[in-house]
Amino acid sequence: MAVLSPRTRRGGFAGRGLLRRRHRFADIDWILWGVPLGLTLIAGILIASTQRQANYADWYQHWVTAAVGMVVALGLARVPLERYRSWQWPIYTAMVISLIAVRLVGTSALGAQSWINIGGFYVQPSEFAKIGAILLLASVLSRYPVERPVDLVRPVAVIGLPWLLVFVQPDLGTSLVFGAMLLVMLFWAGMPLPWLVLLLSPVVTAIVAGVLPWALLLWIPLMGLLAWRSLPWQRIGLTIVLAVQAIFAIATPWLWEHGLKPHQRERLTMFLDPSQDPLGGGYHLLQSTVGIGSGGLWGTGLMQGLLTKLRFIPEQHTDFIFSALGEETGFLGSTLVVASFALLMARLLRIAGQARSDYESLVVIGIGTMLMFQVVVNINMTIGLGPITGIPLPWLSYGRSAMLVNFIALGLCASVSRRNHASQRWW
Repeated sequence: MAVLSPRTRRGGFAGRGLLRRRHRFADIDWILWGVPLGLTLIAGILIASTQRQANYADWYQHWVTAAVGMVVALGLARVPLERYRSWQWPIYTAMVISLIAVRLVGTSALGAQSWINIGGFYVQPSEFAKIGAILLLASVLSRYPVERPVDLVRPVAVIGLPWLLVFVQPDLGTSLVFGAMLLVMLFWAGMPLPWLVLLLSPVVTAIVAGVLPWALLLWIPLMGLLAWRSLPWQRIGLTIVLAVQAIFAIATPWLWEHGLKPHQRERLTMFLDPSQDPLGGGYHLLQSTVGIGSGGLWGTGLMQGLLTKLRFIPEQHTDFIFSALGEETGFLGSTLVVASFALLMARLLRIAGQARSDYESLVVIGIGTMLMFQVVVNINMTIGLGPITGIPLPWLSYGRSAMLVNFIALGLCASVSRRNHASQRWW
């Protein structure tokens, strides 16, 4: 038998070590980690640009928070997601208690009572509530799929409680995120599409009742027909659907006047014609679109934006950070960021499709919905295609709670991705 020389053995050991290092790098999900880190890096520069004329400079805290969030995400990525199922009820309970605490001892800002002061740090429980709701909703849907209309009671109850507590803060933007997560996760769990349309139809009814009341004569019968053809108990289902449609159609005018505060009504309608109040409710939208348009194709350059420097756009470092991006990086930079978000969503869809359990797949889809809904609403808001709802842009908008939640979500998705890679390697 041939005997290996020490040099050969050392070469073999070195070769195996090199292979292990290569495998370690191959395990890294470059899109899942690279896109958020790249967005965070550019965000710090944009936030610094928005604060050049301010009497404070806390832009670096964006990176500090991201570093803390990254450590948390790396820790979560090493824990199999299934282990969190034993903690889902304590997490959900803590989430509900924190939302109730906001109503009792919370701090108000920008028309909403959404923060709690803990040791000098302002924490926004509604951000963390999204993760708690996703974990529990994924568990419920994986164990009790929606095969009958009565099966909707569990998932709607899971989302309904935190949604209500957030809505009354009032935080309309975050409450919309809860609704989007519920609908998409129900669809991913296999609920029939007609039922999904019926579940969403009251919102459409409310909008139509406020904008084109006469169109209800067509819309409500259409929903009745859909209920008759898709629900198992035709007469009972039809009666319930028509009753719900009628309630929303009648209650919408009253809720518009008494359920929403003036600034909320203004936010929802001002985007249609911001020039009607250019120095008031339309100021944000007008200045934001002017700033984005002034960037042209290439942009003015980082730290060179004139409107950003002179602080023409309120809340630019948070909800309107995309306007700073558009001004300083132009159309090409903005397109690159949008493409990065699209690439990240495609990666999350792939992770969800390859997940080893329904629970893991639903968690990833819920997180993807949470992130991409915020992206679409925020960008549409800043370019004048949607109302101002106060939804931040993930990893770009300044905000400690939102940043930590985004990285927690990233860690949970990375945990599923890691298990997918392991199963493909060994099996």
